[in-house]
Amino acid sequence: MTKFEQLAQEANDNGLEVLEMAFRSNRIKGLYCNSTIAINDKLKDSRNKACILAEEIAHHDLTVGNILEQSNTQNRKQEMLARMSAYNRMIGLIGLINAFNAGCRNRFEIAEYLDVTEEFLIDALEAYRNKFGEYTTIDEYVIYFEPYLSIAKMI
Repeated sequence: MTKFEQLAQEANDNGLEVLEMAFRSNRIKGLYCNSTIAINDKLKDSRNKACILAEEIAHHDLTVGNILEQSNTQNRKQEMLARMSAYNRMIGLIGLINAFNAGCRNRFEIAEYLDVTEEFLIDALEAYRNKFGEYTTIDEYVIYFEPYLSIAKMI
């Protein structure tokens, strides 16, 4: 079962309907409204669909109202809250450490290991850098976000 299928099943188990449908705009990848999540049917990659679905589930859990108009500060905050939730769900700091311990040494390998797109990983790393700064520590690991992603186990 793919990550997308797992998330879709989880969404269904929690009363959400997940549909793949045609959107007029290729720019829109997913939308949430009234317990229904629509994923753009032009997305063929399961990893991409899983990343989009994780964010739309977060919109269900965390945001309120129509936040499509991103010129509004409150809407941007809600959008970032949902995205951060999706990053944590799909990647997380522990996920980065697990990828490091599995031998992953670059973004492509980490994205493959975590079953996310490289673009989603890059966006998540930027969000983590904005949140934590140059680096953060967790357990006996240091995760550096600048000048590039690196993880070290403290001795």
